[in-house]
Amino acid sequence: MVTIEVSIKSSSKKYNIQIGKNIRQELYKYLSERYRGKKAVIVTDDNVNKLYGASLYRGIVEAGMKCRLISFSPGEKSKSLQVLSGIYEDLAGFNADRGDIIIAFGGGVAGDLAGFAAATYLRGISYIQLPTTLLAQVDSSVGGKTAIDLSSGKNLVGSFYHPEIVFIDTLFLNTLEDRYLRDGMAEVIKYGCIKDKSLFDRLSDYENLQQCIADMDELVCTCCSIKRAVVEADELDRGERMLLNFGHTFGHAVEQYYNYEKYTHGEAVAMGMAEITKRSEEMGLTERGTAKALADILKKYGLPYEIPVANKKDLINVMRRDKKFSGDSIRLVLLNKLGTAFIMKAKSEELESFLDTTGDARED
Repeated sequence: MVTIEVSIKSSSKKYNIQIGKNIRQELYKYLSERYRGKKAVIVTDDNVNKLYGASLYRGIVEAGMKCRLISFSPGEKSKSLQVLSGIYEDLAGFNADRGDIIIAFGGGVAGDLAGFAAATYLRGISYIQLPTTLLAQVDSSVGGKTAIDLSSGKNLVGSFYHPEIVFIDTLFLNTLEDRYLRDGMAEVIKYGCIKDKSLFDRLSDYENLQQCIADMDELVCTCCSIKRAVVEADELDRGERMLLNFGHTFGHAVEQYYNYEKYTHGEAVAMGMAEITKRSEEMGLTERGTAKALADILKKYGLPYEIPVANKKDLINVMRRDKKFSGDSIRLVLLNKLGTAFIMKAKSEELESFLDTTGDARED
């Protein structure tokens, strides 16, 4: 087991990320030592519940706690006010108080919902992240961002609220569908692009996804270490932490454009990374050859690298509702070269220059 400590100076918050195989046993020990006789509320989705809900529930009860499990429909559409309201009602019905604990169990959606519920129920109740997807393990479970979506856009209502501890059990990845392993690889590739050229090269050297999976514990540790350093330097996303949004401005727009039904988050981010790098290289802002190297690695891991929207001007209209807009400007993350990135402020009317709107792309 590897332990990574996150220490947020601005808020004096400290917590550990524990990474390894069969970490669930460490979770039960942790709960028994700190919460015996208290209540635990598991927040998860129906898919994860079917695979692991009963065993997690049983382990928590055996740790000496009362337990309630809340399960919702999987997918981004559940990150809604309606589902959040139901979680609040379940917490109240269980008489959960500030001395109890919420467990975010699943992927990014479960983490966002449970984290935001924890941040706001009784003005704050502790929670633990127990991520089950690769995307959540390398990215969304660390850093304290919690949010829900509105019809106007993604993650428009949320808070910065850090977990008490993060338990990353890579054995959960054994039951993850291939598409969702690839989905998480988009975020791993992102870290290589913005912060660690050696990580990008390592991913390029693997022959296939299966060879990559064999080293997954080490890759997860690398990504979490990078994110830890970025979050410690900029907890509230006002400077360096914005680099973690590489590919996300276009990616979030793609997700919303297709009503969160056609592409996963990682697939959309992959398109966003490839598209903006292609354009920034053409504009002389990014080292030549970067776009091809990025497209090649996305292809290797079965991720899309072109945005299949017939009228990309429609996509820009979606983008203009992005929460990263301030006034009439948005901050875009671009690569100097592989391993280093920078933030560029762009006016609303300049967005078209960062997106090929010639009409060459087609709907699938």
